[in-house]
Amino acid sequence: MGIAENILATRLSLHMTQEQLAEAAGVSRQTVAKWESGATAPDLEHAASIAEAFGTTLDALVSFDCDSTGIGAPPRGKHLFGNVKVGERGQIVIPKEARDVFDIMPGDKLVVLGEEGQGLALCKESDFMANVEAAMLSARRTIG
Repeated sequence: MGIAENILATRLSLHMTQEQLAEAAGVSRQTVAKWESGATAPDLEHAASIAEAFGTTLDALVSFDCDSTGIGAPPRGKHLFGNVKVGERGQIVIPKEARDVFDIMPGDKLVVLGEEGQGLALCKESDFMANVEAAMLSARRTIG
């Protein structure tokens, strides 16, 4: 895992050519090829340009583990927190990083949503209800 692998995996997952990335970063295609092979690494300014072109963060570009996931660095605001194991009674442990990012505290209630063929999603009950209230208010304004 490293920046070379992340540049290559993310570029390929976005169906971007080396030429397109080179143009976005203001370098030659050969420079991109050297970054992807690990022969050289981009400086901080170029790494920031690459992250911007990929729509990801500099942190994800540098530290995301694309080798174990098989995908490129996630887009800004999107997270891959890893795998969890379902216990015998259906319980899961939400990774600490996910709890921190989404401000999930002990005792919080979560809504479990699902779509067959798509999967499950969790959201805080308070956020879900705020969105329901906003949708209902919008509908009332449209109707009334």
